[in-house]
Amino acid sequence: MMTTQISPAADGYRMPAEWEEHSRTWMLWPFRPDVWRESARPAQAAFAEVAAAIARFEPVTVGVLPALVEEARRVLSSAVEVVPLEYNDAWVRDTGPTFLVKEGGGLAGVDWPFNAWGGHYADFAADDALPQSILPIASARRYRADLIMEGGALHTDGEGTLLVVEECLLHPSRNPHLSKAQIEERLKRWLNVQTVIWLPYGVEKDETAGHVDNLACFVRPGVVALTWTDDERDPQYARSLAAERVLLASHDAAGRRLEIHRIHQPGPLHITDAEAATIIPKDGSRPRPGGDRLAASYINHYIVNRGVIVPVFDDPHDAPALAKLAELYPDRAIVPVPGREILLGGGNVHCITQQQPRG
Repeated sequence: MMTTQISPAADGYRMPAEWEEHSRTWMLWPFRPDVWRESARPAQAAFAEVAAAIARFEPVTVGVLPALVEEARRVLSSAVEVVPLEYNDAWVRDTGPTFLVKEGGGLAGVDWPFNAWGGHYADFAADDALPQSILPIASARRYRADLIMEGGALHTDGEGTLLVVEECLLHPSRNPHLSKAQIEERLKRWLNVQTVIWLPYGVEKDETAGHVDNLACFVRPGVVALTWTDDERDPQYARSLAAERVLLASHDAAGRRLEIHRIHQPGPLHITDAEAATIIPKDGSRPRPGGDRLAASYINHYIVNRGVIVPVFDDPHDAPALAKLAELYPDRAIVPVPGREILLGGGNVHCITQQQPRG
């Protein structure tokens, strides 16, 4: 494996779309009692269910703290590979590498500097170093970026178009020394995209300050799914409407107008007092108070080889969302998995997974 400061775009690498063929999915094992309730036991069961669902379609590798390997092995499906890794929390979408591919079979990864979403927890050194552990296992070339970034803040059509959120990328806790134009230039250089579509706001109460993977995603080139609410009194209504207006006025890198599909959000959902009481505050962490709104979204699904893994919440909007996703992904199996335990930690299925494309 080679570490280099030359840009991936100049070397012919690009960020592929999530629906392009994967060689495996990466996950991490949750353990923090200040993030996950009941010392992460319910979250571990939920992560194991997600891993087993993905393993129906492609290999899954779960990184586990060395001291927890035997415990994780007992809970995870025998179809899931376990590797010992050091990390601070289980959001591999944000802390792992963003994989890139090259015509002819090359595989690389962008190693983004990570600061725990602007300091959500104090010790994030192992998370920042995580790509240095994953990329050698994947036999992928490493590019260390000059931009604090998380993978959940990015969504591409694989054909040169990138979706991002201004509220997130321009937040002062990440890259306050860089202008919007400078951030966009770096994204083009690191991901080999030509068109960046900036949506104004993310999902209401999203702890990441508005990751795009909770708000909007490409389902194929030229087609975008957008989280929505019909309730004009809900703060999410104005946020989604602003995103829709930008998307409808935009063209992708191929010059196409975008086709937008609304998917109604669940709830709104809130953490209960009982759930909040079992999260143990610690060292700069941000435990959720009872009654706090949760940033629930069906957009936070994960596309795998010939399948789509979708969080559901025992909510009246689950069935319409699954039906809409089946319409949008007609050639893939739609697999619902319980999403509430993951949501309580601050994200969902897409946040806890990272695809390794077939290089």
